[in-house]
Amino acid sequence: MAIQKINPNSFSTKLLKNKRVLSTLEKISDHGTSFSNGTSLVMSLAVRPISIFATPNTEKENKQYAAANSICSGIIKFGIVEAVALPIESAIKRIDKNPQNFLNGKTLQNLKEPEKVFAEAKSYKLITQVLKLGTGFLTAIPKSMLTIALIPIIMDNLFIKKQKSKPKNQDNKTPQQNQKPNFTGNYITKSLSKIIDNSKVQNLAIKYRNKDKDIAKHMTAGTDILLTASSAYRINQSSGIKDNRKKALIYNNIISTAITLVGGYAIDSAIKKRTENFIEKFKIINAGDPKITKYVEGINILRPAIIFAAIYYGILPMFSTFMGEKIDKYIEKHSTEKSLNK
Repeated sequence: MAIQKINPNSFSTKLLKNKRVLSTLEKISDHGTSFSNGTSLVMSLAVRPISIFATPNTEKENKQYAAANSICSGIIKFGIVEAVALPIESAIKRIDKNPQNFLNGKTLQNLKEPEKVFAEAKSYKLITQVLKLGTGFLTAIPKSMLTIALIPIIMDNLFIKKQKSKPKNQDNKTPQQNQKPNFTGNYITKSLSKIIDNSKVQNLAIKYRNKDKDIAKHMTAGTDILLTASSAYRINQSSGIKDNRKKALIYNNIISTAITLVGGYAIDSAIKKRTENFIEKFKIINAGDPKITKYVEGINILRPAIIFAAIYYGILPMFSTFMGEKIDKYIEKHSTEKSLNK
């Protein structure tokens, strides 16, 4: 791939060699799920509700339910995913530092790459990235259950009884801030090591090791689809959400997820070549840095996180809230007309 000449004195070169930038990318690599999770929390508590309430020609209560769903989703996702993600990320870091203490000799031989430390081998990085990002997928169903259960509470205390909203919000946030899991021992590390030692897992990792730049995108999409399907079912079954608001909320979620995924993949595909050129330039600028693989993994996690977050939380809420209500009213109107004709 032809890359333009690198000017060592240019602003972009200095930025890409900046220690803080590199340190941030390394942290994103080590804590990919936590990074995506934190981004979602900030956007769901602030940006998305603001966008929802700015929606024109939409009933106020539908906006309130959509905003409550966003707030609940952000809080529950942050709490439940972090409770699972932090110990897994910590365990993988232990394996990274001392793979010989946790993995068998055959695994070390199969996954290693010439002139690279084991932790930087592409096949190994692919496995560990899936394990770290997989926490979001595995917690999607319990997250949707808790989110839908929390919506009526947020509605009652934030939108209906506004004077009581502050204490409730503080109560909800305090346990999340104070709960710092203190995981000791190597039980989780050994359990993850067994997964990495599995020959079928290794064969898949070796086969798809050059697809590492897309794994974060696919894991995010899979998680969103499962979460939306589960949420739709839970909303429909909920006794705490008004029946005349359920369908609008379900349609809102489905529209949001569908457009986010289609738009996210389209944008990611459109900028694919530029991204590849950027990464190649980044590798040249930081050639010789032993952590280069981690930095690139951080970029590959950062890219889809920003794209999907910008669409789902910033651009889309007004459209999905508006269309969710219109589709609900359209279907209800035609169902009523059919009933009368019968």
